[in-house]
Amino acid sequence: MPVKVSVVMGSDSDLPVMSASLEALEKFELPFEVQILSAHRLPEETAEFAKNAADRGVAVIIAGAGGAAHLAGVIAALTPLPVIAVPLSSSPIGGIDALYAMVQMPRGIPVATVAVDGAYNAGILAAQIIGVHELAVREKVLSYKNELAGKVRDKNDRLQKLGYRKYRASMEA
Repeated sequence: MPVKVSVVMGSDSDLPVMSASLEALEKFELPFEVQILSAHRLPEETAEFAKNAADRGVAVIIAGAGGAAHLAGVIAALTPLPVIAVPLSSSPIGGIDALYAMVQMPRGIPVATVAVDGAYNAGILAAQIIGVHELAVREKVLSYKNELAGKVRDKNDRLQKLGYRKYRASMEA
């Protein structure tokens, strides 16, 4: 099965956070690849990756970076594919710099951006994008959302049964 999602990161130090997107992709049984690229240190390789991703069958790119966080924007400028950016909290100011860099893309170069360190949500968003045209993936996403809803219902039922004091005490135990 061809790669559907490409997950790229600026450094191997980003892998602990970015692994969450891989876990989400595995949950939805989406084939993926993982690469370390750099908009600043490997500009030619990053450009080649972005320009050729669609021809290789990639449908969505997830790009994680901290600090200046140019990786997602550079890739988005060079590919027709949707790019999901994951701002990483690796900088001294907790990823706010990366978040701002990713959400302030110029007109014509959109980059979808999830929360700081929100790599799991990036994987889910990639599945939702692919699910637009692949019914099997869409059904897995719907099943996942129903699972989440069931967990909230269970928590509410327990809260109603115990009352807030006992429920809260059980949370702290």
